[in-house]
Amino acid sequence: MLTKAIPFVFVVLWASGFIGARLGLNYAEPATLLSIRMALNILLFLIISVVLNKRIPKGMNFFHSFISGLLIHGFYLGGSYYAISQGMPAGLSSLLVGFQPILTAIILLFSTQEKFRLSQWVGLIIGFIGIAMVLMGKIEWQSELHKTSAFFFSFCALIGITVGTLYQKKYCQKIDMIGGASVQYLAALMLFFPVAFNFETMEVQWTTEFILTLAWLVVCLSCIALLLLLYMVNKSASSSVASLFYLVPPVTAIQAWLMFGESLDWKGVIGFLLAACAVYLVTKKPDFQLRQYKQLT
Repeated sequence: MLTKAIPFVFVVLWASGFIGARLGLNYAEPATLLSIRMALNILLFLIISVVLNKRIPKGMNFFHSFISGLLIHGFYLGGSYYAISQGMPAGLSSLLVGFQPILTAIILLFSTQEKFRLSQWVGLIIGFIGIAMVLMGKIEWQSELHKTSAFFFSFCALIGITVGTLYQKKYCQKIDMIGGASVQYLAALMLFFPVAFNFETMEVQWTTEFILTLAWLVVCLSCIALLLLLYMVNKSASSSVASLFYLVPPVTAIQAWLMFGESLDWKGVIGFLLAACAVYLVTKKPDFQLRQYKQLT
């Protein structure tokens, strides 16, 4: 029962990451906030490694963990944080990067001999309609001055999490999750800190809300949620993750509405529901991605 609950717990935690990002960005700039978060992540995972007697990967395993970290944490988190900092609603950011399972399926479709079923093609069409309805609807932005750059950063986040998950599955299966995560966070820190140092003020408002938000991002998101994700991917349960990922944008939208009052009109609501259906239709066959992953590896 606990194993079956893992994907659901992961989805709830993953969705809350967009809320934590918007909260944290009230007190620090994106690369600065992520640098602090990554540094704390490294410290936490080094402590866990010592307590559990885990080893940091070396050689090519270190290299693969590093590249995976740049993609999953560097591009995905960096893109998402910068998109939200540019005014994009947390719910919309979640919706756009939530198409990761669909993009993954498309990549695997063209890189293997697997063919889409009719329901999957229908899912793709429904997904594009859903996004179009959300974008045409009245979704409230924090600021509409930098919409183009916000969409660009969100696209970078989508590419990062998609390619990073595939890379993780192909090259990091035999790497210890704890030690590998430490290297992944190091890679992200080496990306974010130079950006923060050269292009941001690095000023932080150390309020109680910021500290609590940072604690949530480090412990619940970077530690618990990541370990759940890596566990499912390494156990060939990535199809289970994908089939449940359709829940992330609606859950995020609900959380954003409760926390920030982010509202949607009827077009936006229908768009979110259609997008959820699209991801479900594309990834619902239990062994679809599993067979393709095996062909890739």
